[in-house]
Amino acid sequence: MIRVFLVEDQTLVREGIRSLLALDPEIAVTGEAADGAAAVDAIPSSGADVVLLDMRLPRMSGLEVLRALAAAGALPPTIILTTFDDDELLLEGLRAGAKGYLLKDSALEEIANALNSVVRGQPFISPELSGYLLRRMDRIGLLAKQTPGLNDLTTTEKRVLKLIASYKTSKEIAEELHIHYRTVDNHRTNIAAKLGLQGSHSLLKFAVEHQDELA
Repeated sequence: MIRVFLVEDQTLVREGIRSLLALDPEIAVTGEAADGAAAVDAIPSSGADVVLLDMRLPRMSGLEVLRALAAAGALPPTIILTTFDDDELLLEGLRAGAKGYLLKDSALEEIANALNSVVRGQPFISPELSGYLLRRMDRIGLLAKQTPGLNDLTTTEKRVLKLIASYKTSKEIAEELHIHYRTVDNHRTNIAAKLGLQGSHSLLKFAVEHQDELA
């Protein structure tokens, strides 16, 4: 019997996954949480063999849940439930300790295979996501060769560049990153200089055109 702790904030999705897992007599959902903070509190004492974890959660994100549990030495094998819209979080999730990825609409057989794999200590990535990630990594590598200045960007500058790609203003970026908008303007200037771009329009154009490759 594989004991599963399910973390998903959308009630219908959570109930749907729970009902699907109930069809397999070798799988039991023994705990649930609808937000990240509740998951961090409950998982260590849940006795779960595997955690199924959504990445976009209230109070604490899935990424923050992974990091918090890993830091406490209380992270069970974890499979992230994701969509293609979460692609920017996939690699970060692996770095934070996730052992696998499943699309939220995966069939029971694939979920069962994933659970059995990570219980045995083997990583599992949905075939669709695996191919997608490989293609994305190829695009990232090509862009890095074409624009070597990308490697010189700081972590904050990379976050600013991603937000620029979403057409956010300096004020909106400042609010999201909890910094002053003038600091954002300084970041914009530094990013443009490192990438060899002239002016805010060129920076926006670059960010939008390459937003899928911005790691």
